[in-house]
Amino acid sequence: MNRPLALGDADKFRADRLVDVLIPTRNRPAELAVTLSGLAAQEGLPGFGVVVSDQSDGEPAYAHPAAATMVRALRHRGHPVLLTRRLPRRGLAEHRAYLLAASAARYVLTLDDDVWLEPGTLRRLVTAIGELGCGFVGNGVHGLSYLDDLRPETHGHYEEWAGPPTPERIRPDTPEWSRARVHSAANLLHITERLALPAGSWRAYKVSWIGGCVLYDRAKLVASGGFEFWRRVQAKHQGEDVAAQLAVLSRHGGAGILPSGAYHLESPTTVTERDVEAWEVVLADEDAAQPA
Repeated sequence: MNRPLALGDADKFRADRLVDVLIPTRNRPAELAVTLSGLAAQEGLPGFGVVVSDQSDGEPAYAHPAAATMVRALRHRGHPVLLTRRLPRRGLAEHRAYLLAASAARYVLTLDDDVWLEPGTLRRLVTAIGELGCGFVGNGVHGLSYLDDLRPETHGHYEEWAGPPTPERIRPDTPEWSRARVHSAANLLHITERLALPAGSWRAYKVSWIGGCVLYDRAKLVASGGFEFWRRVQAKHQGEDVAAQLAVLSRHGGAGILPSGAYHLESPTTVTERDVEAWEVVLADEDAAQPA
């Protein structure tokens, strides 16, 4: 029988750590268990914290025996875990802002609740952002059901940084915006195979935005506005991650990292009401604020 699960103490959790992982979840107990299992198997980066904030319609996903076991496994391996609920729901951006406020770590990984990370992924991302000194690095997620679906026309959007990333002001309908096409299906796996990188090496490439697995320098994310724009968008939105990343890119730069160790579980979305793109609202506000 699964015993009651301790939720953790929010004040004690908010400590001076190198990395915290921030996971929003809703109605996905099986997927959350898989996501947590990937974190529990990470190596070479002791003591990172994990925050799970649940907005399920019924029982929180972390109460499911499989997910609860993975929480206990993380704690057993020395990782603080804070379990919270954030209700009523006020939209994706507000949920991410709440998670960000729960952490005081130097770096925060915003990880979706349907992404499994292979061992070594988090260490590689932390190494990359430390060496590059930019605002964020990320792993585009692989869709393994597309492994035999080759899309060479997308590979031309892959462009490596020759040095540290520099700030970029990226907008729709520009060539830079099309970089996101490399993150569809299994394109990154095919590009990685073509590059034939030596074991242990990695490459930084130019992005417009990355979904699902992004490691931020927390101070630079906060200085860029974080997710505080949630107050300016209606609750039924998507694209909050795009809005935050565009702001960080314009001030501090960012990069995708190959190889990616992030795998999408390809489950149906639980975000079915997507009336507004948050990034469109934020960009419109920025453009309106520019001098004539």
